[in-house]
Amino acid sequence: MRRRARPLLGTLVDVAVASAPAHVDADAAIDAAFAAVALTHRLMSFHEVGSDVSRLNRAPADTVVAVDPHTWQVLALAQQLCAASGGVFNIACAPRLVEWDCLPAPDLARPAWAQQTAVFALEEGGRVRKLAAGWVDLGGIAKGYAVDLAVAALRAAGVKGGCVNAGGDLRVFGPHAFPIAVRNPSAPAHAGAHLELRDEALATSACCFSAREVGGRRVSALVDGRSGEPLDTAASSSVFAPACALADALTKVVAATGDPGHPALATVGARALIM
Repeated sequence: MRRRARPLLGTLVDVAVASAPAHVDADAAIDAAFAAVALTHRLMSFHEVGSDVSRLNRAPADTVVAVDPHTWQVLALAQQLCAASGGVFNIACAPRLVEWDCLPAPDLARPAWAQQTAVFALEEGGRVRKLAAGWVDLGGIAKGYAVDLAVAALRAAGVKGGCVNAGGDLRVFGPHAFPIAVRNPSAPAHAGAHLELRDEALATSACCFSAREVGGRRVSALVDGRSGEPLDTAASSSVFAPACALADALTKVVAATGDPGHPALATVGARALIM
């Protein structure tokens, strides 16, 4: 097995090649996977001024912003999951996260929290119409999408099996099963469950790493998209899905609702575990 790690997306990204034909350059394939992750960051970072997300957030109402096809695809998936979850998954919660110091504050007046359907609409040709003042943050889905892009890069290079893990958002593909440990949310230095993953993605969300006191109230980086209220739960929510972007986003739905059988999971063939 060939395996390397690199700091990206504010975490450590680990890429493993477990199965590849003799003619495949595993190191070059891993480099391509890291490049795919770096591309996702450049396009979808909340705080990088030149990113698609920053340009959309800075755009005034009733203007159109052209974005990269990858960004458009993630926004489209966010809209799909917002509808499927009844608004629980809401990428327009960024004003709340800035207010709670979970995201860096842009040099703009902070807009009111809103549902994402009120902030932007997708148009053909990679265009996004800004409907009203608002900020979106793709932090709840883009890391999973970056993992999916990295897996696609490995496959395009001829790799038959491997694993990409971005700080616990991971995807395994090919004939090999990978042992996975899921943190115990009550004791994050220890595993709460040991699993084997094969041809599937897994993501986990928990409040324990981001919980803090702000203005006399306890907040976290997890938000109920229906109300804009912070989540404060001792449990962790893990989702298994065919793609990591789906698993990443749906952990927030399970965390907010406490429902491992939420109907949104069935729409994409996902399942959940609350620990």
